Amino acid sequence: MAEVLLYHHIQGLTSGVVAFADALREARHTVHTPDLFEGRTFASIEEGFGYARGVGFDVVRRRGADAVDGLGEALVYAGFSFGVTIAQQLAQTRPGARGALLLCSCMPVAEYGERWPQDVPVQVHGKEGDEFFDEDLPAARELVASSERAELFVYPGDEHLFADSSLDAYDPDAAALLLERVRAFLAPL
Repeated sequence: MAEVLLYHHIQGLTSGVVAFADALREARHTVHTPDLFEGRTFASIEEGFGYARGVGFDVVRRRGADAVDGLGEALVYAGFSFGVTIAQQLAQTRPGARGALLLCSCMPVAEYGERWPQDVPVQVHGKEGDEFFDEDLPAARELVASSERAELFVYPGDEHLFADSSLDAYDPDAAALLLERVRAFLAPL
C-alpha cells in the first residue's frame, strides 16, 4: 500500500479533505494530512487567499515542505489546488517520490525543474469549465505529453474544488470517479 502526503487547498484542512483522506485510508493506504493553516478553515477561496497572503505564501509552502520531516522518501505527493504547488514541487525534486496526484491544479513543470521525473507516475484531475483549472490546463497537457507515466482527467462542469464534500462546489459523481481513479493509481504503489 502507498504512503501519501496530501496537502489541502486554500480553504484549509476542511472536513471534506479529511473525508477524502479517510477514503484512501479505507483502501489501506497511509495518508498524512498536514494542516498548513494551523487549524483555520475559510468559507471562501478569497478568504483563504487573504489568510495565506497575510501569513506569507512562502511561510505556508515552507510548512508544507517541513511536513516531510520524519517521513521516508517513498511517498506519493498529493494536493488539492493550492496544495498542488507543494506536492508537485516535492514530487519533482525530492528523491524517492513514488507518484503525484495533482487535483484541481497543475503547475508548469519548468517551475520546479527541467522536466518531469520519468520514474514518477502522475495523475492530473480538473473540471473543464473551472476558471482556475482552465489556466492550468496547458501546463497539465504539457506535463502529460512529456511523460509516458502521466494521465490527465478532465471532468464536465465548472466547479473548482469538486472533490471536497464539505463545500458547495462538491460534485458527488465526479468526486466518486476521481476517487476511483486515484485508488487505481495508488493500488500498485
